[in-house]
Amino acid sequence: MSDVSAIEQFVKQYKDLKTEIAKVIVGQDEVVNQILISIFSGGHSLLIGVPGLAKTLMVNTIAQALGLDFKRIQFTPDLMPSDILGSEILDEDRHFKFIKGPIFSNIILADEINRTPPKTQAALLEAMQERAVTVAGHHYKLDLPYFVLATQNPIEQEGTYPLPEAQLDRFMFAINLDYPTFEEEVEVVKSTTTDSKKEVKALFTAKQIIDFQQLIRRIPVADNVVEYAVTMVGKTRPNSESAIDLVKNYIDWGAGPRASQNLILAAKTHAAIHGKFSPDIENVQAVANGILRHRIIKNYKAEAEGITEDQIIKSLF
Repeated sequence: MSDVSAIEQFVKQYKDLKTEIAKVIVGQDEVVNQILISIFSGGHSLLIGVPGLAKTLMVNTIAQALGLDFKRIQFTPDLMPSDILGSEILDEDRHFKFIKGPIFSNIILADEINRTPPKTQAALLEAMQERAVTVAGHHYKLDLPYFVLATQNPIEQEGTYPLPEAQLDRFMFAINLDYPTFEEEVEVVKSTTTDSKKEVKALFTAKQIIDFQQLIRRIPVADNVVEYAVTMVGKTRPNSESAIDLVKNYIDWGAGPRASQNLILAAKTHAAIHGKFSPDIENVQAVANGILRHRIIKNYKAEAEGITEDQIIKSLF
């Protein structure tokens, strides 16, 4: 199959996938889009939202529709790295045997990642970056495709371990989850308080997803689009010459080169799902919020004056 017909096939399957997910998930269109863009780009996502907004249900439904294995890890202050990676036990023949932990799955929901101490966060982050884990000197490869969706609760910050900037940078997207609209909430209540169960069909296989990830990487990008993305990221750095006044006044640290790479990768996927064979500047702008939001560090002045990350990102276009 040529790349052109492969993209046309991808557009069709993506539409069907959205329809399948919508059987269970009401609204949240933008959130689902960003999670799927992240999966097909080969990145990870951080979901930020208050409890009870169906984050687990959403990820579970997406995993089912993609035909992938799904595991949920609830992070707690006493969770150890071995609890997620797995550990060696002595079997009946007195040989050491490795029992795999929940991290060995295609899609991992890391629930409330900021509740667990840094050493357990670090164990998860190695798996995210290397797509492999090391236990007792043995190296174990994880099954591909591999996608981590971590959630963070923005309201209870006491007794938590916020992710450091370097670790936040490993997430391709930071996605804000808002409350549903009135109509959506009515729909949610109607559909969840009866005994009818919606069946979600698997529309993809792991092999197809890997093929589409490679297809998206092969999409050509014009130089001016790459330069636009790199310029946009450069403008977030308060010490650079291109920085605007808003950034100089309200930002302590800007985004690094990983932001530029992710902008282009996500723009390619965004173009592909809309049936375009090459991304343009509009595609870069469409994904900029989710990719830059967690990579710019505001100063106290921005907090005091109520300047949001989204306002700053808008001013970079």
